[in-house]
Amino acid sequence: MKKEKDKTEFLGKWHIYEMSEWDEGYFNMEVQAYVKIDTDYMGSFQFGLVCGQMDGKIVEHPNGKRFEFTWDGNDECDPAQGSGWIKLIDANTIEGTIKFHPGDAATFSARRVKK
Repeated sequence: MKKEKDKTEFLGKWHIYEMSEWDEGYFNMEVQAYVKIDTDYMGSFQFGLVCGQMDGKIVEHPNGKRFEFTWDGNDECDPAQGSGWIKLIDANTIEGTIKFHPGDAATFSARRVKK
């Protein structure tokens, strides 16, 4: 039972409520900012005028598991790509980093969307 839970704990849609580089007025300007991870560890995100498609995997670290990903998408209609990671804080909260290649990186916090 635990192994099945381990496979699904990162899955689902998460609403971003805080970002290190931008305020809520920017990151929620088009849609409520989110990160979504699907069962095949593919996913998507959008904040402000940035959106991307993610390709990731669960990676074991000494301080716990992380969902690590690369992404490809757009920043204000310009092509953009990068990488990032997400860790669980608890069953309904995540923290992570989204990095632009080459360029900025932003940390974020998000809460699981209740169905």
